[in-house]
Amino acid sequence: MSAQEQKTCGRPTRSGKPCRVRIYGSDVACGTHATDEDRAFAAAHRRGWSEGYEQGSKSGASSAQSKIEWLERRVKELEQRLDDATRVHEIAGDQVVEVGRYAYRWRGGGRLEVGDRVLLPENYVSRMKNGPGPTVGVVSALGSTYRGELSFIVGRASAAEAEA
Repeated sequence: MSAQEQKTCGRPTRSGKPCRVRIYGSDVACGTHATDEDRAFAAAHRRGWSEGYEQGSKSGASSAQSKIEWLERRVKELEQRLDDATRVHEIAGDQVVEVGRYAYRWRGGGRLEVGDRVLLPENYVSRMKNGPGPTVGVVSALGSTYRGELSFIVGRASAAEAEA
């Protein structure tokens, strides 16, 4: 209904002319002329509209949540594919592993596995944090997507070094 087509009550007044009180929404008559049936009808209409609106909102939210979850799974899958396509496991015969957030090369005997404890070379930060000498780290991933210069792992950590 346009703004020019406002609903009016239209019920006869005492003078016999139609009532010109504007009515809105579910109402079928103004407060003066509405019967109990009119009020019950309007209340039922409002209740039905409200419940329908609420159910529609819930359905829309559920649909949006499903779409979000699907997109998150898809992004994770595509990230994994990209990671697999760009992950390097060997450089010039040396095994490449990640220890924490950093990649290293391993020339030692045998292959390293995730969870192996290794000795990492000393660097500026490790010297300030742990003192001089190599530090112990744990292999967190095989291969790396890092493309820069890699440091070499000093060796496998002995049981005594792993506990220290």
